[in-house]
Amino acid sequence: MPTERREQMLAEHGPARLEVSSPPTQSVAIMRVLRSELGVDLAGAKVLVRRVLNGDYSGTLPEMERLARKLRASGISAVATRP
Repeated sequence: MPTERREQMLAEHGPARLEVSSPPTQSVAIMRVLRSELGVDLAGAKVLVRRVLNGDYSGTLPEMERLARKLRASGISAVATRP
């Protein structure tokens, strides 16, 4: 999504959060999905998985819903929510 449109969506609707209710033992599977979907390296995925597990990873609702769907397809319980 273009940066300008993303910023507009965040300004109009606020951020959505990715919530994962799977145990931390599934962090490797979560990192695999994050690396695949976001194109981050292993170090970046480790940082992101901590943010996800802490409930501190956010973005636009479509971004978070896409990640939640990919995580669910991998057997990980995940939802996109708005605070």
